Amino acid sequence: IQKLCHRVASSTLLDDRRDAVRALKALSKKYRLEVGVQAMEHLIHVLQTDRSDSEIIGYALDTLYNVISNDLEEEEQEENLPKQVDDLGSQFTEIFIKQQENVTLLLTLVEEFDFHVRWPGVKLLTSLLKQQGPQVQQIILVSPMGVSRLMDLLADSREVIRNDGVLLLQQLTKSNAAIQKIVAFENAFERLLDIITEEGNSDGGIVVEDCLLLIQNLLKNNNSNQNFFKEGSYIQRMKPWFEVGDDNCGWSAQKVTNLHLMLQLVRVLVSPTNPPGATSSCQKAMFHCGLLQQLCTILMATGVPADILTETINTVSEVIRGCQMNQDYFASVNAPSNPPRPAIVVLLMSMVNERQPFVLRCAVLYCFQCFLYKNQKGQGEIVSTLLPSTIDATGNSVSAGQLLCGGLFSTDSLSNWCATVALAHALQENATLKEQLLRVQLATSIGNPPISLLQQCTNILSQGSKVQTRVGLLMLLCTWLSNCSIAVTHFLHNPANIPFLTGQIAENLGEEEQLVQGLCALLLGISIYYNDNSLENYGKEKLKQLIEKRIGRENFIEKLGFISKHELYSRAAQKPQPSFSSPDHMMFDHEFTKLVKELEGVISKAIYKSSEEDKKEEEVKKTLEQHDNIVTHYKKVIREQDQELEELKQRISTLTSQNEQLQATVTQQVSQIQQHKDQYNLLKVQLGKDNQHHNSHSDTFQMNGIQTEEVSKLKEELEEWKSKHEVLQGQLGEKDSLIEKLKSSELEVGTTEQSSQTSKSGGLELSNELHKELEMLRSQIQLQSAEISKLQMENQKLQVMNTAAEPVLGDNSATAANSLDLEQEIKELKSEVKALSEEKESLKQHLDSSRSTVAILQDEKSKLQQELAESKKEQDDLLVLLADQDQKLSALKIKLKDLGVPVEDEDDIESGDQGDEDEDGDEDEQD
Repeated sequence: IQKLCHRVASSTLLDDRRDAVRALKALSKKYRLEVGVQAMEHLIHVLQTDRSDSEIIGYALDTLYNVISNDLEEEEQEENLPKQVDDLGSQFTEIFIKQQENVTLLLTLVEEFDFHVRWPGVKLLTSLLKQQGPQVQQIILVSPMGVSRLMDLLADSREVIRNDGVLLLQQLTKSNAAIQKIVAFENAFERLLDIITEEGNSDGGIVVEDCLLLIQNLLKNNNSNQNFFKEGSYIQRMKPWFEVGDDNCGWSAQKVTNLHLMLQLVRVLVSPTNPPGATSSCQKAMFHCGLLQQLCTILMATGVPADILTETINTVSEVIRGCQMNQDYFASVNAPSNPPRPAIVVLLMSMVNERQPFVLRCAVLYCFQCFLYKNQKGQGEIVSTLLPSTIDATGNSVSAGQLLCGGLFSTDSLSNWCATVALAHALQENATLKEQLLRVQLATSIGNPPISLLQQCTNILSQGSKVQTRVGLLMLLCTWLSNCSIAVTHFLHNPANIPFLTGQIAENLGEEEQLVQGLCALLLGISIYYNDNSLENYGKEKLKQLIEKRIGRENFIEKLGFISKHELYSRAAQKPQPSFSSPDHMMFDHEFTKLVKELEGVISKAIYKSSEEDKKEEEVKKTLEQHDNIVTHYKKVIREQDQELEELKQRISTLTSQNEQLQATVTQQVSQIQQHKDQYNLLKVQLGKDNQHHNSHSDTFQMNGIQTEEVSKLKEELEEWKSKHEVLQGQLGEKDSLIEKLKSSELEVGTTEQSSQTSKSGGLELSNELHKELEMLRSQIQLQSAEISKLQMENQKLQVMNTAAEPVLGDNSATAANSLDLEQEIKELKSEVKALSEEKESLKQHLDSSRSTVAILQDEKSKLQQELAESKKEQDDLLVLLADQDQKLSALKIKLKDLGVPVEDEDDIESGDQGDEDEDGDEDEQD
């Protein structure tokens, strides 16, 4: 070994050093002490200097592992070989970690991916943690990224390294909350649960067991990690672990171990020692994800191994403990029997059956206690099965109360104890049920009257049964009588009870009976402390005098102190679960230890108090009760006011939300109304354009363009023209008179030549005057024609005078032609007279034409007014239809939006409508 060490230290060739280290590795198993003492320093130096060669590093790590690990020693012990040195591994570990750089170097080597370096590095680090855990943990904790480097081992694709990495993390996380938190927040739960799933959950091998042990390390007594586990929804991933089939025979030992660890993991999350809030949230999560239901399925399944069944009962117990929702569900679970029975009844049948395993009976008792813990509803259901009004007279089904009574009066002392403790839990902190239980009557034998349950318990107690039975009955009586004056009165009403208790306390018995004496003293003390002095012979003062005479106060207090000094009392006070090494040690219940602790001091004080002090205390109690009643009343009032306030707040919030909704609706409706107004105006403009376009291509008259002012103006102009026509008629009458004069002068032409010449000259003068007057008339007619043409132009704009214009123009042209003929005939008098008569006729025709024109205009005006009214009515109907259509469209849009269908914008719809209207206009043009 010395030569090899020299070669390792002095050889320049890497091959020589590698061979030397390989030889040391071969010797290290047999000559562990020598190699460790001489070669450790050289091996550490190799790790520091030869990191480039993975082979020599691997040999060096294997050699150090053989020297430090105690696994080889265990093999030697099995072979009965002498042990060389005590605790060599621990000493060599201490030497190795003295220089913290060695551990840091080892962490760096573990990062190497090379299998020949990483695997021996993991094993060596695991061995160091086994030997000197806290010291190595501290070095890794202060090393930069130390824990994170080791977490990478779980992601290694090589199963050997991954599995050994799990073992390394097990050692690393033991009893170190800081490292546990770092590992948990490095996503350890996710990776470990993935490995468990890959390996087949409970059907997996040793790897699943190792992963479960690591998760247990991370969660146990670590509230932060438990909360992280719950918040990460990892509880839901535990449900598939407990999916067992109908065929439960032939479970492998590994499966039993895995399932046992899985159940323990559930219990870690809901342990009574955890903070109540954390436990409650985990219990609720287990119910909501179906984990509790799955556990109850295993509970009621057949063929499940006994130890798994026991652990499942304990797990269900802690999942339902103190959680009303889970307790209610458990009460509804039925066993798959014919007829179906409640799971509680089936479990109680196992508890009072002396042929069942002891641990199973303890588990059932714990389950029953957890079911009743802070569950007044469940307590009432259990007690109600004992009351006369609810007992099944047919006897077809067995109730929980009947099973408890059967256990209470069984010959098996363990069944007696379990039944009394279970019944005591049904009365825990429930004064109403304590009073109701006094009504329970039991039939002892045929022909004898029934006796009360309280009387039967005291009868069994006085018969001198086994210690375990008497301890159970005394615990039941103490729980029953505490804080219930009526029960104390019933107990004292039996004259045999007080002499029995004083006799038991006063006797000097052996150590076994001291526990019974202490409990008898406690029961007597409760009878004094909760005594309401309703019985004259057994009032508080009388009982105190009896203790003074028969027992002695000091002796009484000493016997009372036997309870809390007992070893079994101390064990029971540690945790709620009843765990006893043997049935003989089953004496105290956890909840009863709390009652003893509460009453021991007050009973001691009550014994030494005088009657005056008792009276004062009673007065103080009454005052306090009155004060409590007042406080309770005000609390009730405040509670009611708080409820009213909450209701008002809710109403305010609902009204506020309704107001906001209504305001939003109003705003929306205002915007919709504005949109509809805009659409209406747009449609109105489009409708006017379409009407104008339509009028230009049709022979019908439309009234859309005519205004009231224009109609009145036309009326005025027509009146003016009527007056003008009347003036012209007057002038025509004057001309007729002149023509008559000319005719009379023409008759006198043939008398004489002279007179004819003079008449010719006079006729010429008259013809000249007529010519002038005709010229004036012609100018007036032209003016009238111009005015008439102006009216025609205005009427053409309104498209009214299309048909009436032609005859007027014809008249004008005829008038012009007649005036030309008249000029030609002026040269001759006779022709001129004829022309004047024709002129008269033409003027008459013109007048008639003007009158007919006025009549036509009036008819057209009335028609236009009628069509205007009809158009307005049609427009109003159209607007009503448009409004209805908009409402239907908006309702359909809302429905489509609710259904998730995309809806076109209003701009697109309007543009589409305009396009449709344009198409309609084109069709009208074509028509």
